[in-house]
Amino acid sequence: MGTWLEPSINRKKKMAKGRPRVATGGSTKGTTVIWGDYGLRMIDHHRRISAKQLKMAEDTIKVRLRGEKYRIYKRKCCNVGVYVSGNEMRMGKGKGSFDHWATRMAVSQVLFEIKGRIHEQIVRDAFRLAGNKLPGQWEFVKKGDAPMVGITKLDGVTLEELKRPRRTIAPAELPGTKTPTAASTTAPGEACEVSSSP
Repeated sequence: MGTWLEPSINRKKKMAKGRPRVATGGSTKGTTVIWGDYGLRMIDHHRRISAKQLKMAEDTIKVRLRGEKYRIYKRKCCNVGVYVSGNEMRMGKGKGSFDHWATRMAVSQVLFEIKGRIHEQIVRDAFRLAGNKLPGQWEFVKKGDAPMVGITKLDGVTLEELKRPRRTIAPAELPGTKTPTAASTTAPGEACEVSSSP
């Protein structure tokens, strides 16, 4: 049985590095606080975060909130194995040996949530200290805050407005249709010259 920092996956089964999820279709999944009252959300760029960094951030929150009645929720778990080869190694000879577990963190996703009888400023300070231990830039969010699509916050802006083009686009002409020319628009009773081709 694995934990959120070390899954029960075979380490010898090597996996690709991969890339974090990019919500190109307008998905807001994982960008709002669901279970708790406050959350810690990443705002700058997607990246891969190691289990050691996640454990350090969790310990920082627990030390700051010692004596308080709360519950912490972890929204991400480590399920990606990182394999490295030694320094000054020649190219080839395989992927390398197992080094550590990590998780892929997409932009604007919530990492930690906290719920309990605790003051907001105390939680803000705890999340500030945890964000200093983690790579990237983080922000404090509350339950009920607007979701995010990529790096755009849906605060007064609907998803349909984001998908709408910013400028009006002229309708494209269908192939095979002819537009009326100046020669064809003659008044009734006027003669139209026809050029005879040899």
